[in-house]
Amino acid sequence: MSGGARRAIGAALILVFLVAYLAIAATIGGQLAHAPWWAQLAFYAIAGVAWALPLRPLFVWMGRGR
Repeated sequence: MSGGARRAIGAALILVFLVAYLAIAATIGGQLAHAPWWAQLAFYAIAGVAWALPLRPLFVWMGRGR
């Protein structure tokens, strides 16, 4: 598969994943509206970074097409 095709497929998968991830994170964040500030801070700090971990294999796969 060519590098361009890998990047196009990867970009579409990233977009789908991020939309689903944001919906889930926003739902959980809404549930934490009345939680202590430190719990909200911990959640948003973790949620802000955690999206990249499941996408790492996809980024590696996209880079192999070059």
